[in-house]
Formats: sequence, C-alpha cells, structure tokens
Amino acid sequence: MPDYIYLLENRLSADQQNALRHLREAAREAGAILFLTGEAVRDLTSGHAVRALELAVHGNALKLKKTIENLGGTVWGEDEVSRTLYLCFPGTVRVDLVSAHRVEYPKPGKPVYHPATIQEDLRRRDFTINAMAISLNEGSFGLLMDPMNGAADIETRTLRLVSNYGFLEEPSLLIRATRIMTRLGWEMDHKTRTRYTNAREEGVIEYLSPQARKQELEQIGHEEEGLKVLQALEAEGWMDVLFPAWSSTKADEEGLTALHDLAVELLVQGVHADMSAAQMRLLTARLAPKELAALKKQMLRPGFVEEWNSLDALAAGFAKALAAPENATPSACHKLFTSYDPEAVLWLGFTSKDEAIKDRYNLFLKVWPEFRQRVPHALLQEMRITAELPAYRDIVQSVFLELLDGKLATPEEVRAFLEPHSPPAPPPQVSIKRTRAKRGAEVKLKEDSFDDEEEAEDSLAGEDDLDDIGGDEDELDLGLGLKLPKVELDIDLLDDSESAAEEEAEDADEDVTPKPAAKPEQSRRAPKQPPPPVEAEKPAAIPVEPKPEEAEKIALVPQPKAVSKPAPSAKPALAAAKPTAPTVSPKSKPGPAKASPAKDGKPMPPAKPALKKVPAKAPAKPPVKTAQKPPAKAAAKPTVKPPAKAPAPKSAPAKKKPVNAPSPKSSKAVKPSRPAVKKPAPKPAKKR
Repeated sequence: MPDYIYLLENRLSADQQNALRHLREAAREAGAILFLTGEAVRDLTSGHAVRALELAVHGNALKLKKTIENLGGTVWGEDEVSRTLYLCFPGTVRVDLVSAHRVEYPKPGKPVYHPATIQEDLRRRDFTINAMAISLNEGSFGLLMDPMNGAADIETRTLRLVSNYGFLEEPSLLIRATRIMTRLGWEMDHKTRTRYTNAREEGVIEYLSPQARKQELEQIGHEEEGLKVLQALEAEGWMDVLFPAWSSTKADEEGLTALHDLAVELLVQGVHADMSAAQMRLLTARLAPKELAALKKQMLRPGFVEEWNSLDALAAGFAKALAAPENATPSACHKLFTSYDPEAVLWLGFTSKDEAIKDRYNLFLKVWPEFRQRVPHALLQEMRITAELPAYRDIVQSVFLELLDGKLATPEEVRAFLEPHSPPAPPPQVSIKRTRAKRGAEVKLKEDSFDDEEEAEDSLAGEDDLDDIGGDEDELDLGLGLKLPKVELDIDLLDDSESAAEEEAEDADEDVTPKPAAKPEQSRRAPKQPPPPVEAEKPAAIPVEPKPEEAEKIALVPQPKAVSKPAPSAKPALAAAKPTAPTVSPKSKPGPAKASPAKDGKPMPPAKPALKKVPAKAPAKPPVKTAQKPPAKAAAKPTVKPPAKAPAPKSAPAKKKPVNAPSPKSSKAVKPSRPAVKKPAPKPAKKR
C-alpha cells in the first residue's frame, strides 16, 4: 500500500499543493472535515497524472464560497441541488468541492440527494476505483478509506460497479465507463460488462439527466487525449445523445498533435499549461458558429467557457510583453516565460506567425536549456551550497540567469558571485582525549587477560604432561617381542601400600629383557647417580645392564636376537623427554617375531618360561630395596606408567590390584608422594 502522505507531497504539482493548502485552511476556519476523493485518489494510487482535484466536505460546501474567494480561489460554477462548488485556483487547478451525500433514484436519471457521512458518500459512488478517500484533517492526514476495496481493482486494472443497478439508475455511467477505459486502458469485469451490454440494449441512455450531459460534454475537453475519447464515444453511439453535431470529423487532428508536442516541451522547461481550453478550440475547429455557440451553453462550468473564449486575448498580451524593452535580455525573457500565464504561453506558441516570437520560443526551448549544463555544481559543493539549503534552487536559478546574460565567464567571477550565499564553515570537531589513568587501566586489563590466558595454558600443559608421562606411544615394547597398549597414570594409586608396589615390581622384572650381562659395574652405578638435567632433553634413554645374579636367571629365557629396549632404571630420562617414544639402542636391530596386541585392546600374555622363573627372584629383593632408597623418590612418578599393562592376564599379582608398578630400579624407593609428580623436563621438550 503506498504512503499517501508522500504521494500528496511529491506527486501533486506545486499549484495543486497550494490549492489543497487553501482549502484545508478554509475548512479549518469553518470547522468542517475535508477529504480528497474520486479520480484524484485513483490517479495517485495507480501512478497516473492528477489532472483535477475532487474534495468532499462534511456539511454544506456552499458556505465556504466566500472564504475560498478570499484565499485566492475563483468560482467557475456551482450546483445548488447537490451543493457543489466548481473552483479554479492559480495555475489553472480545477477543484470540485462536493458536500458528502447519499443518493436515491426514484426514477432512472432522477437523483435525490441527502446529506451523509464520508463512508456513505463512498458507497454511493460509480465504480470501486473511484470510491476511495484520503483524509486531509489534522491527526489523520494521509489516512486512506477504501470501503469497496478499490485498491485491489486498481491493482488488477479492473472497472467494477459499486451498485449492481448503477447503469440503470444513473445512465451517465455508461458514458463514464467508456471514457475511463479509453483513458486508462483498463477493462470491465465480467459482471460489469454484462450489465453494461444489457443497459445499452435496453436504451437506458435515454434517461440521461441534463446535469450529467453537461458534465460528460465538458469532460471530453479535459481529457489528455480528447480526440481519442471523442472517437471512442462516437463508436459506442454516446455522442448521438450528448451532442449529435459534434464528431471526430469536426476536429483539427494535425493541430492537436502539434499542440500536444508543444505542451510537452513547455512542461520540460517548467511551464505547466492546462491544455483543456486550447484542446477544446481544436476539437471544435470545424463546427458551425451556431453549433459551437450551442455547445458552449452545454458546458458545466461557465468559467471554463470564459477561459476558452479568452485564449486569443491572453496570447496577444503575452506577445506584447515579449516585445517590451525590459524583457530584451535573455534572463528577463526567460523569467517572463516561466512566470506568465501558462495557457497564454501555450496558445501563443501554437498560433503565432511572427518570426521574432518564434525565435524567442526557439531560444527558450532549444538554446537556453544548454546553459544549465554550465552551472558549476562542483564549486557549489566546495562552497557548502548543497541541496539541503532552503534557497538552493533560487541560487542555482540565479547562476543560470547570469550565465544566460554572458556573465560569470571565469571561475573567479563565479566564486565571487557565490560567496555571499556560502554558509559558514562548520566548527571543528572536538575530540575528547582519554586520560592516562584510563589508558593504564586498559593496559592493565589487557595484561591481566594475557596472564590469565598464560595460566590457563600452563594448567593445560601440566595436564598434558601428566598424560604424556611414560611415553607418547600407544604401545609399549618390553623387549619380549610383544607390544602392549599403554594405560594412563592414575595419581591416586600412588598412595597404595609398599608391598603392592614391590609385588608389581617383581612382575615387571619378568617382562624386561636387558642386554647380556657384560658390564655389571655400570648397572650398579647407574641408579646411584641420577641423570643430569641436561640429559632430560635427549630423546633416548641410557640402557642399563642387569646384575650378575639376575643375568644368570634371565639367560635361561629365549630372547630375540637384536631386540633391545631401554632399561627401566632410565625412566627419569624418559620423563624428562616425554615427547619422544622409547627408542631402541643403536647396537640392536628389530627382531622378526614381534607380537601385536590382541583385539578389543587386551594384551597378549608373555612367554611361559618367564613365568616359571618368578620365584627365583625373591632372595634378591631386600638388598636392592635398602640400597636404592634415596634416589628413587624423583623417579617414582616417571617410572610407573610403562609397566601399567605389563603383567599378563594369567599372572596372579596383576589381578590383585590395578596398580601401575615402577621399574625394578625405581621400585626400591619408599612409597612416592604427590609432590613428586611435578614434571622434571623443561617446557620446550613438550609434545604438542
């Protein structure tokens, strides 16, 4: 739905808006309610040019006659029966001021008028597209009233009767329907077309009232294409009822075409001329004087007939003004064209044979418009003369007129001319600087946020360190040709009894396959001296040799030829270098018989010979435990994870408790405490 306030402000001409302003003022003084109705609302909604205004007022419109005359309006005619005023405002703005009423038809073509509200007035209209109103009152300005849903018919370009008996009660609707369809190019709906055909065949047009005849005759001259409408009415047979002597053959067709072309050119240059009177002269150009006089008496508005008769006098007055010395300059002549009566300008340009006048029209229509392209709009913007200024149009027009007279030839002259109209420069923007305290606060907030992020990262890194202790590989190679899945460390299990840790250490000794006992002295010295901090960054652990006593027992177990694994005593080095997997010593080669872990994550049991030699290790436990008590505290945490799933499912000690036992060397320590969990390795060695 369109915004009718916007349409009223932008689709109407300046003269039409001025007329509406005067009528609203007159209605306000009289305390009446005013509405814009009829064809004006239809043309606003459909996008057509608004050629005339029709307003409905609650009460008697005749009482506003004197007020309107005082405001500059001219009364072209009035109808006391329907209490209607036919007005004309400056700029040839035609206005029909109607009293809101409802109509009864005791006989066809014999209306009886009764005062009514605006809603009842709209329901007695001819077609739905004309049964719409826009409020012009304070508090509801621009409000649309459409009780007959005329907007939908405008959308579909359909002509529909308001009353099913419209053609029978008011025969003038037959003529009006033909005229509207010719002007707009719309069609009647099926039911309306059927009623139209039936009414024409029944001869209802014979009951046409004299008032309706006058209105339809004059309306032909007010149409934009009067000759086309006249031909359509003649084809339907309605001209035989309106005025039989008037037909399309009585019109000057070539003159009408030239008149329309001239009117369009003047409109482009800002001269809005009403062609009604001039067009009527050409439509009746070949009528006999008596027939023409009789036709003029049939016109509805006497004021329109006066304008029709005074066209030649108006043109002569304009010609005299053009020849005056004060209008010899181009600027003065241009002002005269745009300020004189538009109908006189139109008729003189159409009828004049004087070469001097034709030259002036040629300058106004062809030559002078090119000077508008020379207006320095960029300089206007530079000097802050923009369209937002109230006097912007006047300034541009004054520059244009100066250019017409050959002035303002240089940019310096243009700048000097525009300087008085240039508004002062705006004051510089005041920038409020923030105090240092606020800046410090912001920096502190940023630093605090960075510190919080670093703490969060450190905490996450610590958790990752706990997860990574014991190696990063998913499987552990214990040197027996078997790979067992790794188990994450549960810190709470470090507080278990010392006896459980010792039993798990015994089971871990079975799965570890060290090198042959070649250097027993180095294996004894290794646990006594913890590795230096520098070696924590090395990816590989130092291999440790078993004791001579244990070597003899383990020698009985079959081993792969070249498989080697770092000794459990080097677990502190592994904890320091957690990103790397347990490495194979450079002297060893991978064996061919490595077993993969079983499905469902269950480890494969170790070799049976290793289980048979478990009781032989019992005598060697006490001396090992007492000898390595002090250095094992730091290695308790890192050495717990690798043998997590080392015990076979069939071994009895592994089923007692799911405790992760330390390696043989690190199990000699006293039960570890929670502070020993701290990572010994530096942060750069962490695996991401």
